[in-house]
Amino acid sequence: MYQIICVVGARPNFMKIAPIIEALKQTEGYLMPFLVHTGQHYDQAMKASFFEQLGIPEPDIDLNVGSGSHAWQTAQIMIQFEQVLDQQQPQAVLVVGDVNSTIACALVAVKKHIPVVHVEAGLRSFDRQMPEEINRVLTDQISSLLLTTEAHAKQHLLQEGIQSDAIHFVGNVMIDTLLKNQQRCPSLTDINQGYQLNLSSGHYGLLTLHRPSNVDHSDVLADLFTTMISISEKLPLVFPVHPRTQAKLSAGFCQSENIFMLPPVAYLDMLALMSSAKLVLTDSGGIQEETTALGIPCVTLRENTERPITVTEGTNTIVGTDSQKILATVADILSTGGKQGQIPKYWDGHAAERIVAVLKDWISQ
Repeated sequence: MYQIICVVGARPNFMKIAPIIEALKQTEGYLMPFLVHTGQHYDQAMKASFFEQLGIPEPDIDLNVGSGSHAWQTAQIMIQFEQVLDQQQPQAVLVVGDVNSTIACALVAVKKHIPVVHVEAGLRSFDRQMPEEINRVLTDQISSLLLTTEAHAKQHLLQEGIQSDAIHFVGNVMIDTLLKNQQRCPSLTDINQGYQLNLSSGHYGLLTLHRPSNVDHSDVLADLFTTMISISEKLPLVFPVHPRTQAKLSAGFCQSENIFMLPPVAYLDMLALMSSAKLVLTDSGGIQEETTALGIPCVTLRENTERPITVTEGTNTIVGTDSQKILATVADILSTGGKQGQIPKYWDGHAAERIVAVLKDWISQ
């Protein structure tokens, strides 16, 4: 038996860890997952709904770290995670994505000479102003096994000095979760009833905003909302509001009867809203991937992306925060239907199985 500590910390991690935990359990005790939730995502009600909907078992340990500055949060996770490693003595630590929990737990593990496995390695925006980019680069540098979601990520890793035999192209576990749960989504009728909306399929847009570069600067946020109000005059927008964004909104921002603000929504509800939308406007990395898998046009409100395959092969268009670019891209989607993408290689619902196959080979060497 080989114990592998699997770390989750924030909402994007939940969709990535669920199929991995399930696949590890299929090894009949050969690879034993031990789930640690750092509590970086500190909304307990939302965490509970995600765990229940995705079939994630209750964490073996919940560190309950909560919110704070990047430095404080990372330090608290490291202090508490060290105690977990001392108690469990695992054969490996598996981290996913690029949140503070990812780098914090990887750092503690590698300094204790415990190998780190990084799922979603090699993604790069080449924007060091993004905290996630720092987390990605550093985690990859200290990982023993690097599992990539798209083929070109290997080139980034090789250029950064990673050995080729440590890199394995396994595909995208986010899409495993999406494909498994697509048929379980509520209907749009259920969504309308649950949130007191009156949406019809293909006749609304979905908006999400949470990046500090967009929501922490009042002038940028105000300009974005002016643009969103213009769009909503042609296409109603549904806007589940991230807690970070909610804290930055003032009374003057959402002055439109065609922008429907919702509290944060559970995974299946979000998947249902995406699936029936005409288009999605977002600054989320994961949603860029999910919209490509669903074939829904995505307008990314950032200057760059660490997921370029969603642009080169998928339905994603990068527009930044320039109002004219946003409006022109939305107008094109409304008139032509937008980009017709394709599904990238290994975004097929079997990435977790490939991850476990790689882990078996690696851990037996």
